[in-house]
Amino acid sequence: MMKKQLFAKKSLRRLLEEMAGEDRLHRVLGPVSLTALGVGAVIGAGIFAATGAAASGTAGPALMVSYAVAGITCIFAALCYAEFASMAPVAGSAYTYAYTTLGELFAWIIGWDLVLEYAVGAATVANSWSGYFQSVLRKFNIELSPLINKSPWLYTEDGNLALTGSIINLPAVVITAIMTAVLVKGIRESASFNALMVFIKVAAVLFVIFVGAFYVNPENWQPFAPFGWGGVTLFGHPLPGTEMNLANKPVGMLAGAAIIFFAYIGFDSVSTHAEEAKNPQRDVPIGIIASLIVCTVLYIGVVAVLTGMVPYSSIHQEAGVSSAFAEKNLPWADLIISAAGVAGITSVLLVMMLSAPRVFLAMARDGLLPQKFFADIHPKFRTPWKSTIGVGVFVAVLSGLLPITALLEMTNIGTLFAFVIVCTAVLVMRKLDPDLPRPFRCPMVPIVPILGIASCLMLMLSLPAGNWWRLIGWLALGLTIYFGYSRYHSTLGKELRGELAVHGATPAGSPHEKR
Repeated sequence: MMKKQLFAKKSLRRLLEEMAGEDRLHRVLGPVSLTALGVGAVIGAGIFAATGAAASGTAGPALMVSYAVAGITCIFAALCYAEFASMAPVAGSAYTYAYTTLGELFAWIIGWDLVLEYAVGAATVANSWSGYFQSVLRKFNIELSPLINKSPWLYTEDGNLALTGSIINLPAVVITAIMTAVLVKGIRESASFNALMVFIKVAAVLFVIFVGAFYVNPENWQPFAPFGWGGVTLFGHPLPGTEMNLANKPVGMLAGAAIIFFAYIGFDSVSTHAEEAKNPQRDVPIGIIASLIVCTVLYIGVVAVLTGMVPYSSIHQEAGVSSAFAEKNLPWADLIISAAGVAGITSVLLVMMLSAPRVFLAMARDGLLPQKFFADIHPKFRTPWKSTIGVGVFVAVLSGLLPITALLEMTNIGTLFAFVIVCTAVLVMRKLDPDLPRPFRCPMVPIVPILGIASCLMLMLSLPAGNWWRLIGWLALGLTIYFGYSRYHSTLGKELRGELAVHGATPAGSPHEKR
């Protein structure tokens, strides 16, 4: 009986029938809004903060290639996401896709993993926002008290935790509270606010590329790959050609791709808003693919300019882009970029915190989480307001107390794991239901999904061993919740137990009939 439930699948027909219910989200987002949400989620902390650390200590100028590798990996996953999003335009993203193809247990695992991606990713972004915001304040000679300007702990170069003397990262907590209030108010207002932030930061990125190009010295690109082209480890053990730094973490072009992969996290969040799209079968694939292409081109341009303006070894790790302009005696440009960085990171935080409650919403509708809390839609705002507030509290605690390095590494491996599941699900669905209507079809199946799985696994293996232990610990906690609560409250599980009790077998018309 347990085995039947663990691999019970939610039919796509049933999924589409549920969309006709009244307790649904507002369909107000078009292709431009969805693309803006994707760009808003992608361009932010990755390019304004993580780039400096990855260039100076992991990849050097070869970070340009690192971004290309990470972008290609995401394109493989994006094509798979787009196929599913056009087939099942409801909230839930990869969680929903896994439920229809791989069964309830895999759906729970991927849903729990998406929480790791969006909620912990939001905490990472809030932490980075605090750093950029304080850099803007310092330009006006405003300095926050050391008791409230950073997390109580930080990671040293040898990978150990040390006390900072601070009590809490208060700016990160405050911006999280503000974003929570905006999100509770409604998706239309959130999308409009995000569109404004996207305009500001895309303008800033173009400013960096076109103005910074005049200060590029090609000699700074030599050596192009000072740390090598490798970076792949096997659970922390380096493969031939891979170097390790003082903290026993891999360095090289592929290691750089694994680290800055965080800069791409967010394009998949477009699929979590499929239930709020006006024409999801067309608009969601457009939003996913367009946002990814735009961001990849901009990323490579920024890294080329950044590593050409100053030697990679002197790039500031926390605010690499703005510090490069400051080094060239362009304080006005430094101010513009820092201010745009605040705006850019704000929009990333908005979309991350927008996505997590919608995954919870989908899981709660299936009975895997308490429905009265996670599936409660506000009668006026039509938003999952309780789960939004819950995610806000969780993000505030993490961003206020933990260092950005720990949060960043947790997010990357969780996202790559989610992409592996989605690419696998496309292969499974093509085999199980080859004739199912697919408004958007992933091209070159099975080649694209297989390449997606392989490239994601390669980047996962390029992360330090501690990331794998954190992922295992997170999944262990999730499985404890599933077997302790979700399995007994699952809607499909209840139906299956009732059918077996009455009929002794699964009758026709059940969720487990052949689709």
